Amino acid sequence: MRLNERHLMQLAAVLDAGGVSEGAAMLGLTQPAVSRSLAMLEARVGEPLFLKGRRPLQPTPLGAQLAAQGRTIITASRKASDAVQGFMKGTKGVVRVGGVPFFMDAMISRMVGEFQNLEPEVTVQQSYLNLPEMVAALEGNQIDLGIVPIGVLDLGPGFEFTEILPGRNIVACRPDHPLLRNRRLRAHDLTSFPWVAPLPGSPLMSDLQMILMSIGMSDLNVRYSGGSLMSVINFLAETDALAVLPFSVVFAQRKENRVTVLPYEIPQPNRSLGILRRVGGPRSPAAERFAGHVITAFENLKHIIKRHENAVIWGR
Repeated sequence: MRLNERHLMQLAAVLDAGGVSEGAAMLGLTQPAVSRSLAMLEARVGEPLFLKGRRPLQPTPLGAQLAAQGRTIITASRKASDAVQGFMKGTKGVVRVGGVPFFMDAMISRMVGEFQNLEPEVTVQQSYLNLPEMVAALEGNQIDLGIVPIGVLDLGPGFEFTEILPGRNIVACRPDHPLLRNRRLRAHDLTSFPWVAPLPGSPLMSDLQMILMSIGMSDLNVRYSGGSLMSVINFLAETDALAVLPFSVVFAQRKENRVTVLPYEIPQPNRSLGILRRVGGPRSPAAERFAGHVITAFENLKHIIKRHENAVIWGR
């Protein structure tokens, strides 16, 4: 025997509200329409659903069992409605984000935590990707957005890029590095100490080559390579090594006081950190909400970063 789910929902509402009129109002229906539905349900099962002469209405044993199923349907329906509304608002769902390792570890991961404090029903799935892999993942709909440092000329058709932080690289070292005692740093001073090589495929690798050209060197004494952000910081903190890093990454580590900026001007890339998305593709509301959170966070942060750079690093 197949029963109409709407009739079961109406039975549950009537019993929970204590009357037909009250149950109809709860469901946004008219009293005659609900009365007809209950009559049809009784005719379908061939048994009474209410005890006669009882006010408020009380169910028969069969009526109570059917009402319990009706409540389950009502709950499922409300959850489905909430899920649709949450998805459309971006407060529920999954965000798939790809990003370059150092920025993701130093800054974006904290913003993910802040975002989930605001939107606890959104799940964030993060992947470590450099630009070529990120473009492929976006084209294959494997991620919703990417966070990557990129130059304007690197942006191909079919993609849009939203800048969140201007590019700025520095030479990083430990806070008590011998070079910090030099009143005036010269190019050959940088060649007297070992270096950390950036991750393969990282934009920082080409930036390191620019530094080499600017100081007239073809090679540096690389003593460590291939490490994560934390391993690079640990290595710098324990040695006299130098590394080229984004200033914002070092800024994010300032409270730990394990790495600092060597006040030596180096060539700057024509590159900015930003959010990369496909043009015209399907947009996840949760991903768009997360992107808005990141943009706002950087809008507040980049002014603090610039003031810190001018006042603390370059003494302006």
